[in-house]
Amino acid sequence: MTLPKILLPAMFAALFLGGCATRPANPPITQIDPTAGYRFETRLASSEKKSNLVVLAFSGGGTRAAAFSYGVLEFLRRTEIVGPQGQTLRLLDAVDIITGVSGGSFTALAYGLYGDKLFADYEQRFLKRDVQGEIISRVISPANWGTLGGTGTGRSEIAAQLYDEILFNGATFGDLRRAKGPLIMASATDISTGSRFIFSQRVFDVICSDLDAVPLSRAAAASSAVPVVLSPVTFNNYGGTCKSTTPAWLLPFLDADNPPRPAARAIRSLRSEQAFKDGAGRPFLHLVDGGVSDNVGMRAVLDSMQIIEALHEARVPSPLDDRRRIIVFVVNSLSSPSTDWDLSEDPPGTVDVLLKSAGAPIDAFSFEAVELLRDTAARWNTLRRVRDSAAMAANKDPAVAAALRVPDAEVFAIDVSFPALKDKAELDYLNQLPTTFVLSDEAVDRLRAAAGKIIMDSPEFQRLLKEIGARIVDKPSATNATATPSPSPNPIDRASKP
Repeated sequence: MTLPKILLPAMFAALFLGGCATRPANPPITQIDPTAGYRFETRLASSEKKSNLVVLAFSGGGTRAAAFSYGVLEFLRRTEIVGPQGQTLRLLDAVDIITGVSGGSFTALAYGLYGDKLFADYEQRFLKRDVQGEIISRVISPANWGTLGGTGTGRSEIAAQLYDEILFNGATFGDLRRAKGPLIMASATDISTGSRFIFSQRVFDVICSDLDAVPLSRAAAASSAVPVVLSPVTFNNYGGTCKSTTPAWLLPFLDADNPPRPAARAIRSLRSEQAFKDGAGRPFLHLVDGGVSDNVGMRAVLDSMQIIEALHEARVPSPLDDRRRIIVFVVNSLSSPSTDWDLSEDPPGTVDVLLKSAGAPIDAFSFEAVELLRDTAARWNTLRRVRDSAAMAANKDPAVAAALRVPDAEVFAIDVSFPALKDKAELDYLNQLPTTFVLSDEAVDRLRAAAGKIIMDSPEFQRLLKEIGARIVDKPSATNATATPSPSPNPIDRASKP
């Protein structure tokens, strides 16, 4: 039986039981404090000074994405490197930011909350569990029909309750802020505008709300709310009711008629965020799956790099000016199952066409995002070489000098995706895995194992090791495999210093 047919009785009953339940409401704030809350700036201020920025970008894709991204965490956890001076580092301890979309947001949020404790039971609590079946059972249960028909509630609120029970245990972003791990940036999509919505206090400042009080389960539910199959997750928008000021570094990008060109795409994202300020005209925001706007969690990374580049050209300091390397693991669980449609004169059915039509643009943008990162890295490298060449030593043209004023950070784009697998049989197997919230134990285990193989075989990962003068420890010790983050200074930074 298909999911829509299963849900039909519950949807019908909801028409007669409206108003029987209410959704959780995110609380308002009256004053914004840019130095507080769960945001990049506060995380940066509380961390040790580092010369590298390490980002993991976890894509969407249901349990397939959750298991594949978990395999990346497992690989980084068990892998130690030794620097040129003999210092060691567990790679997972070098991670600064994890972005998560849809299925990938569960792994990101859970790791941010639990840290190493996650590795004890994540498989049993989530990955090797029929989460999809449990959601369906709850939706069709008469006990939950009031929730289905309540104001601002729906199937995703039922899913959020389940996620809270089996994984998050009532935790909020306040708990995530108090944890000592990397910054977690889960994202959803504002269905009214199609713009990205990141669960960060910076964005919640715009809607004049306190992110600390938001349950992680609702963020995960919003990030994975597949349109039609699951309902949007609704948040109150109090935009315009709190005292706020736009950061000085943002003004040139938001108020200028001709903003800096390197940041044009980032400016569009920033303006979309600022549009949330219209709380009077848009008192509610309805969020759906983050994959609709960015299925690989890369847009925030790309936007930040464009802004940094524009700030450099304008000689405006940025928080990342001291970073020598930007290292991004693009963990993309996109699958490309083969079809036999072209063997028949009859075209595929309506449902197949709709699913393919919905997925094709998302898949195309996923590819473009990775290539944009690589293009940015290549452009920065080329401009630096021109800038530092003997031929430019006598340059007196300020426009040329400005054009060559790019960040000094070396960018490493490590592609962790199925096509990078050398084993064709394994690639074919993984490509056939569906986007659902239930997979076999074997599928989960093979996804986890594939992630580590892909990283180890990555030429970009090997280039990174060579660049920082490090090598992988043959047999990581059991003690270090579960160690807490190394004390300052970070060994990966010591390993990379000249």
